Parts: sequence; structure tokens; C-alpha cells
Amino acid sequence: MNDSAVPTLNTHFRLQWEQAQDCYVLLYPEGMIKLNTSAGMILSHIDGVRSVAQLIADLEAQFPDVPSVAADTRVFLSTAQEQRWINVD
Repeated sequence: MNDSAVPTLNTHFRLQWEQAQDCYVLLYPEGMIKLNTSAGMILSHIDGVRSVAQLIADLEAQFPDVPSVAADTRVFLSTAQEQRWINVD
């Protein structure tokens, strides 16, 4: 996935903050995927407008003390694409 790619959430999923779970979840017709904090943060920045580079820049600004933001975000986005949670144009 290159830095100019623009990820979007797959239309079969809906990202939502779930108060009862105290985390972000991905809802789909057959159930729910409970996301860890990092996954929820990354997916919450996906808006169909920002590129991978812009997502990473936003997350690096939000978490300046985490040196692995870029690498971790790329790994997660690849996994999310493999799981079909996101589409990448």
C-alpha cells in the first residue's frame, strides 16, 4: 500500500465507539469485532479523503512519543485490507 492510497471503510462494516465495551468496534450484519486501542484509533482516522501519508502524519502528531506510529499503522492497514475491513484506492 503506497502513501498516496486513500483507504475507506468497507461498506459492510460500521465503526462505532461502544461505551459498554469501552472501545471501538466494527459492526457487521453477523456480529461485532472488538478492536484494540491502536486499531480503533487508526480506523477512526479513515474518512475516505485522507491518504495513508496523511493518516500517519495525523497519528504521529497525536502520539509524538511513539516512534513506531508509521510502521505500526502500515502493518495494521495491510491487515485490515486483508481482512476486508477497509478498501484502498
